[in-house]
Amino acid sequence: MKQKYQIIRDDENKKLIIREFAELDKDVMSLLCEEEYDRKAVKAAISSGREGLSAALRTKNLYPPGIYIGKIADKVAEIYGSKDKNSEELVFDDIEFLSREIEAAEAAAKYESEAGDIDELLDVGLEDEKFEEGEDIKKIDTTLKIEDDEFADIDDET
Repeated sequence: MKQKYQIIRDDENKKLIIREFAELDKDVMSLLCEEEYDRKAVKAAISSGREGLSAALRTKNLYPPGIYIGKIADKVAEIYGSKDKNSEELVFDDIEFLSREIEAAEAAAKYESEAGDIDELLDVGLEDEKFEEGEDIKKIDTTLKIEDDEFADIDDET
């Protein structure tokens, strides 16, 4: 599905208007939502950075996906940073988004298939310290001291 976001800086009414359209029928964009924002609130959100602006632009009715809201926020900041621009349109196609997801999944599968055998990873560094079965470990470097009698008394008390 294709989505279009129309961003309009309305200087007369001191507002920002964002309209969301979607392609519900083939080659026909239908208006889904229109949100208006106060100019002062938008400028304050712009000064707080991209994340702050993204959060301010999302509402109960207009809640674009994360990959879209970042681009929308960038365009809003660009419009308010320019004297010449009063509007912009962004068009997104879900097919592009889904193809990126598939490419990422394929890359992950390729990485997993290239990984070595798990036993090889676990055996790294153990060749130097081979012990025979039944052989006691002679040197233990530890700061803990265990009292042998303390645990033996527990069985006697019960």
